[in-house]
Amino acid sequence: MKLRQNARHFASRKALETPVVRSVAKSGLVRLHTKVFLGKADPDRADERKPHLDALFEATIDTYLRALQDGYSEAEAREITHVQANFDFYNHGWTEMMEFPADELEDHYDRYRGFFEAWDITIDEPLGQFAPPEGLPSAPSTPEKLEDPTHPHAEGGFADDVYVENEAGELVVGGHDDPDDVDVTQAVGVGSGSALESEDDESGTADSTSGTDAD
Repeated sequence: MKLRQNARHFASRKALETPVVRSVAKSGLVRLHTKVFLGKADPDRADERKPHLDALFEATIDTYLRALQDGYSEAEAREITHVQANFDFYNHGWTEMMEFPADELEDHYDRYRGFFEAWDITIDEPLGQFAPPEGLPSAPSTPEKLEDPTHPHAEGGFADDVYVENEAGELVVGGHDDPDDVDVTQAVGVGSGSALESEDDESGTADSTSGTDAD
Protein backbone atom coordinates (compact mmCIF):
# COMPACT_ATOMS: atom_id res chain seq x y z
CA MET A 1 0.00 0.00 0.00
CA LYS A 2 1.16 3.54 -0.60
CA LEU A 3 0.94 5.78 2.46
CA ARG A 4 1.93 9.29 3.28
CA GLN A 5 4.11 10.07 6.25
CA ASN A 6 4.82 13.46 7.75
CA ALA A 7 5.35 15.20 11.06
CA ARG A 8 1.68 14.97 11.97
CA HIS A 9 1.73 11.18 11.79
CA PHE A 10 4.61 10.98 14.26
CA ALA A 11 2.96 13.59 16.46
CA SER A 12 -0.26 11.59 16.46
CA ARG A 13 1.66 8.47 17.45
CA LYS A 14 3.23 10.31 20.37
CA ALA A 15 -0.14 11.71 21.41
CA LEU A 16 -1.71 8.25 21.41
CA GLU A 17 1.12 7.02 23.61
CA THR A 18 0.78 9.93 26.04
CA PRO A 19 -1.94 9.43 28.72
CA VAL A 20 -2.80 13.10 29.17
CA VAL A 21 -3.76 13.65 25.51
CA ARG A 22 -4.50 10.10 24.35
CA SER A 23 -8.30 10.33 24.41
CA VAL A 24 -8.31 13.66 22.56
CA ALA A 25 -5.98 12.34 19.87
CA LYS A 26 -7.97 9.13 19.49
CA SER A 27 -11.24 11.01 19.08
CA GLY A 28 -9.67 13.33 16.53
CA LEU A 29 -8.24 10.47 14.49
CA VAL A 30 -11.54 8.59 14.50
CA ARG A 31 -13.40 11.68 13.29
CA LEU A 32 -10.83 12.34 10.59
CA HIS A 33 -10.80 8.78 9.25
CA THR A 34 -14.58 8.57 9.21
CA LYS A 35 -14.82 11.90 7.41
CA VAL A 36 -12.28 10.89 4.78
CA PHE A 37 -13.74 7.48 4.03
CA LEU A 38 -17.32 8.72 3.98
CA GLY A 39 -16.12 11.11 1.32
CA LYS A 40 -15.24 8.06 -0.79
CA ALA A 41 -18.52 6.28 -0.13
CA ASP A 42 -21.58 6.30 -2.34
CA PRO A 43 -23.20 9.59 -1.25
CA ASP A 44 -26.56 7.83 -0.88
CA ARG A 45 -24.97 5.40 1.59
CA ALA A 46 -22.66 7.62 3.60
CA ASP A 47 -24.93 8.50 6.52
CA GLU A 48 -25.92 4.91 7.23
CA ARG A 49 -22.25 3.85 7.43
CA LYS A 50 -21.03 6.51 9.87
CA PRO A 51 -21.68 4.71 13.22
CA HIS A 52 -20.04 1.57 11.84
CA LEU A 53 -16.98 3.45 10.64
CA ASP A 54 -16.61 5.37 13.91
CA ALA A 55 -16.47 2.10 15.85
CA LEU A 56 -14.25 0.43 13.26
CA PHE A 57 -11.62 3.17 13.38
CA GLU A 58 -11.71 3.36 17.16
CA ALA A 59 -10.85 -0.34 17.24
CA THR A 60 -8.10 -0.05 14.63
CA ILE A 61 -6.36 2.60 16.72
CA ASP A 62 -6.02 -0.06 19.43
CA THR A 63 -4.52 -2.32 16.77
CA TYR A 64 -2.09 0.44 15.79
CA LEU A 65 -0.82 0.83 19.35
CA ARG A 66 -0.46 -2.95 19.77
CA ALA A 67 1.49 -3.24 16.53
CA LEU A 68 3.86 -0.49 17.69
CA GLN A 69 4.35 -2.34 20.98
CA ASP A 70 5.08 -5.51 19.00
CA GLY A 71 7.92 -3.76 17.19
CA TYR A 72 6.37 -2.66 13.92
CA SER A 73 7.38 0.72 12.54
CA GLU A 74 4.98 3.64 12.49
CA ALA A 75 4.28 3.12 8.78
CA GLU A 76 3.83 -0.65 9.18
CA ALA A 77 1.51 -0.27 12.17
CA ARG A 78 -0.58 2.27 10.30
CA GLU A 79 -0.69 0.10 7.20
CA ILE A 80 -1.92 -2.83 9.29
CA THR A 81 -4.92 -0.75 10.37
CA HIS A 82 -5.68 0.28 6.80
CA VAL A 83 -5.54 -3.34 5.70
CA GLN A 84 -8.05 -4.18 8.45
CA ALA A 85 -10.36 -1.42 7.26
CA ASN A 86 -10.15 -2.57 3.67
CA PHE A 87 -11.03 -6.12 4.71
CA ASP A 88 -14.13 -4.68 6.36
CA PHE A 89 -15.00 -2.61 3.29
CA TYR A 90 -14.64 -5.68 1.09
CA ASN A 91 -16.80 -7.81 3.36
CA HIS A 92 -19.57 -5.21 3.10
CA GLY A 93 -19.20 -4.77 -0.65
CA TRP A 94 -18.12 -1.17 -0.16
CA THR A 95 -15.64 -1.48 -2.99
CA GLU A 96 -15.71 2.23 -3.84
CA MET A 97 -14.05 2.92 -0.47
CA MET A 98 -11.18 0.45 -0.87
CA GLU A 99 -7.58 1.64 -1.09
CA PHE A 100 -6.25 -1.38 -2.97
CA PRO A 101 -7.95 -3.77 -5.42
CA ALA A 102 -9.81 -6.80 -4.13
CA ASP A 103 -7.37 -9.16 -5.85
CA GLU A 104 -4.62 -7.94 -3.48
CA LEU A 105 -6.45 -8.87 -0.27
CA GLU A 106 -4.49 -12.10 0.24
CA ASP A 107 -1.17 -10.40 -0.56
CA HIS A 108 -1.71 -7.79 2.12
CA TYR A 109 -2.81 -10.42 4.61
CA ASP A 110 0.27 -12.54 3.95
CA ARG A 111 2.66 -9.67 4.59
CA TYR A 112 1.38 -9.30 8.15
CA ARG A 113 0.30 -12.90 8.67
CA GLY A 114 2.34 -13.26 11.88
CA PHE A 115 0.61 -10.30 13.53
CA PHE A 116 -2.81 -11.14 12.16
CA GLU A 117 -2.70 -14.76 13.28
CA ALA A 118 -1.47 -13.77 16.75
CA TRP A 119 -4.53 -11.56 17.19
CA ASP A 120 -7.08 -13.73 15.36
CA ILE A 121 -7.44 -11.25 12.51
CA THR A 122 -8.67 -12.68 9.23
CA ILE A 123 -10.16 -11.25 6.06
CA ASP A 124 -13.58 -12.39 7.29
CA GLU A 125 -12.97 -11.09 10.84
CA PRO A 126 -10.87 -7.95 10.28
CA LEU A 127 -10.68 -6.84 13.91
CA GLY A 128 -9.96 -10.19 15.54
CA GLN A 129 -9.32 -9.70 19.26
CA PHE A 130 -9.58 -5.93 18.82
CA ALA A 131 -13.29 -6.10 18.07
CA PRO A 132 -15.46 -4.43 20.73
CA PRO A 133 -17.32 -6.95 22.92
CA GLU A 134 -20.67 -5.72 21.63
CA GLY A 135 -19.49 -5.86 18.02
CA LEU A 136 -19.61 -3.05 15.47
CA PRO A 137 -22.84 -1.21 14.68
CA SER A 138 -24.43 -2.85 11.68
CA ALA A 139 -24.57 -1.10 8.33
CA PRO A 140 -26.20 -2.25 5.10
CA SER A 141 -23.93 -4.13 2.72
CA THR A 142 -23.82 -3.78 -1.05
CA PRO A 143 -22.74 -7.31 -2.04
CA GLU A 144 -23.74 -6.78 -5.65
CA LYS A 145 -20.66 -4.60 -6.07
CA LEU A 146 -18.43 -7.62 -5.47
CA GLU A 147 -19.61 -9.19 -8.71
CA ASP A 148 -17.71 -6.62 -10.76
CA PRO A 149 -15.84 -4.46 -8.25
CA THR A 150 -14.73 -0.97 -9.15
CA HIS A 151 -12.15 0.80 -7.03
CA PRO A 152 -12.00 4.48 -7.97
CA HIS A 153 -9.85 5.29 -4.94
CA ALA A 154 -7.58 2.23 -5.06
CA GLU A 155 -4.06 1.97 -6.37
CA GLY A 156 -2.66 -1.47 -7.07
CA GLY A 157 0.91 -2.67 -7.34
CA PHE A 158 2.02 -1.77 -3.82
CA ALA A 159 1.25 -5.05 -2.03
CA ASP A 160 4.83 -6.28 -1.56
CA ASP A 161 6.07 -3.65 0.91
CA VAL A 162 5.26 -0.37 2.65
CA TYR A 163 5.62 2.51 0.25
CA VAL A 164 5.72 5.93 1.87
CA GLU A 165 5.45 9.26 0.12
CA ASN A 166 7.22 11.87 2.19
CA GLU A 167 6.58 15.60 2.41
CA ALA A 168 8.94 16.19 -0.51
CA GLY A 169 6.85 13.91 -2.70
CA GLU A 170 9.52 11.20 -2.74
CA LEU A 171 8.50 7.53 -2.55
CA VAL A 172 10.45 5.68 0.13
CA VAL A 173 10.21 1.93 0.67
CA GLY A 174 9.66 1.06 4.33
CA GLY A 175 9.01 4.54 5.65
CA HIS A 176 11.02 6.73 7.96
CA ASP A 177 12.32 6.25 11.47
CA ASP A 178 10.68 8.27 14.21
CA PRO A 179 12.30 11.71 14.50
CA ASP A 180 14.08 12.65 17.72
CA ASP A 181 11.97 15.77 18.30
CA VAL A 182 8.23 15.34 17.99
CA ASP A 183 5.81 18.16 18.76
CA VAL A 184 2.69 16.52 20.16
CA THR A 185 0.67 19.69 19.50
CA GLN A 186 0.86 18.84 15.79
CA ALA A 187 -1.17 15.67 16.35
CA VAL A 188 -4.64 15.37 14.86
CA GLY A 189 -7.13 16.58 17.45
CA VAL A 190 -4.46 18.19 19.64
CA GLY A 191 -3.45 21.85 19.66
CA SER A 192 -2.81 23.18 16.17
CA GLY A 193 -3.62 19.73 14.80
CA SER A 194 -7.21 19.92 15.98
CA ALA A 195 -8.51 21.09 12.62
CA LEU A 196 -9.89 18.08 10.81
CA GLU A 197 -9.52 19.47 7.34
CA SER A 198 -8.66 16.77 4.87
CA GLU A 199 -5.18 17.60 3.65
CA ASP A 200 -3.20 14.92 1.97
CA ASP A 201 -3.95 11.32 2.62
CA GLU A 202 -2.61 9.83 5.73
CA SER A 203 -1.92 6.77 3.95
CA GLY A 204 -2.20 9.29 2.74
CA THR A 205 -5.44 8.69 4.53
CA ALA A 206 -8.21 7.28 2.97
CA ASP A 207 -7.04 7.47 -0.45
CA SER A 208 -3.74 5.88 -1.12
CA THR A 209 -3.40 7.95 -4.25
CA SER A 210 -4.50 11.39 -3.08
CA GLY A 211 -3.86 11.36 0.60
CA THR A 212 -5.04 12.91 3.85
CA ASP A 213 -3.80 12.74 7.36
CA ALA A 214 -6.07 9.81 8.00
CA ASP A 215 -3.80 7.42 6.24
